[in-house]
Amino acid sequence: MPDRLRAALLIAPALAVFLAFFLVPLGQLAVAGGAGGYTTILTEPRYWRSLASTLLVAAGTTAITLAIATAVGLFLARTRFPGRGTLLALLTLPLAFPGVVVGYLVIMLAGRQGLVANISLALGGDRIVFAYSLSGLLLGYVYFSIPRTLLTVMAAAEKLDPRLEEAARSLGASSFGVLRDVLLPGLAPALTAAGAICFATATGAFGTAFALASRIDVLPMVIYTEFTLQANLAVAAALSFLLGLATWAVLALARGASGGAAA
Repeated sequence: MPDRLRAALLIAPALAVFLAFFLVPLGQLAVAGGAGGYTTILTEPRYWRSLASTLLVAAGTTAITLAIATAVGLFLARTRFPGRGTLLALLTLPLAFPGVVVGYLVIMLAGRQGLVANISLALGGDRIVFAYSLSGLLLGYVYFSIPRTLLTVMAAAEKLDPRLEEAARSLGASSFGVLRDVLLPGLAPALTAAGAICFATATGAFGTAFALASRIDVLPMVIYTEFTLQANLAVAAALSFLLGLATWAVLALARGASGGAAA
């Protein structure tokens, strides 16, 4: 069998799946928006505010998650202590939770009858409730995003050559200097890839937003409302295409910045 024919037969199943489950649905989604749908989302300020809120929450989630996951990941990758496996299992536990459960946990913590509200009331103040605000949604997204980013950082940190750190310290570099000049540059591709995935996940996450976003408009909830409650299929399709385009752009930029490390 010729090599070209063999290669064509091997790639045919993947190509069929790509066409059936990605290219054709995406094309239909783009067409379903129609001129009216795209005109509406481009001229209606509410949709632009929703897009800005979505991107703001995603950017905040990414920044906070990368900061926490980098610090914890470096520590766990370099340190061995009793209970390390248990701690790592607890930190990655959110991987087992759907977004709605994460939202419910945030409500239990910062809802009207949550732990924070009860403590603030017991101390003689007003109930502190932030579960249904931008802060609550941000907290839920960070909780949901840390495990994936943490595992990525740990895998990259374990591959770093410790001799580079020893050489930097022998030349008089401080701990901060080692972090700035050795560790972070070595982790940069992994951090870029993990940050891109974190941003994309926070941009399109629905379950957590469904449970918490009662006071703010984020695009997944706006799309859900337009599709199910308003039966405005054209606007829902146009918004979905816009959301996918923005997410794809971020992933493409991250892939270029990390030299192809971000899928």
